[in-house]
Amino acid sequence: MSRHSSRAWQRMLSGRRLDILDPSPVDVELSDIAHGLARVARWNGQTIGDYPFSVAQHSVLVLELYRTANPEAGPASQLQALLHDAPEYVMGDIISPFKAAMGGNYKDVENRLLSAIYLRFSLPATMTVALGKLVKKADREAAYFEATHLAGFDPAEARRLFGQPEQSAFDIEAFERLIRPWPTQQANERFIETFQSISASLPTQ
Repeated sequence: MSRHSSRAWQRMLSGRRLDILDPSPVDVELSDIAHGLARVARWNGQTIGDYPFSVAQHSVLVLELYRTANPEAGPASQLQALLHDAPEYVMGDIISPFKAAMGGNYKDVENRLLSAIYLRFSLPATMTVALGKLVKKADREAAYFEATHLAGFDPAEARRLFGQPEQSAFDIEAFERLIRPWPTQQANERFIETFQSISASLPTQ
């Protein structure tokens, strides 16, 4: 029985019916996450290019920035980094100023969804404080690069909002492949491939 007086259900293409307010890990499927995130646009769609820059692609970019800065990172922490925005497959990508205006209830729902997602894939229900800081750093660096390459921000404005990245990302060709918006199906497939590649390195239970 849900601890809430009413339920907010989302029916997924996998056939699962996810209670957004009281989510169960058993109703979380990787295919639904990838499908949803590949269709959610960062920056409310206000980016250049033939395709929106999706949350799925952003998630892969954040992971690569995290791995570049933390080459010793294990597969569990890499998966938590990749999935850091996974609740947006249900909730959408609400820009930070609007999140601040909405207040705490939004964050509570988001955190419950993220915990259910992590538990579904046998990860800790929450990030450690230390990991959270590292992933947030990579997230802000990704936001800086997206803002300056795709969303029309000049570097000085982006630095004020997101800070100065400590790394120039990767070699230029790899970076160009990650920052150029992918078609929806490519974003979906790349997210799943990245997840599966990391999962294969997890210790067997």
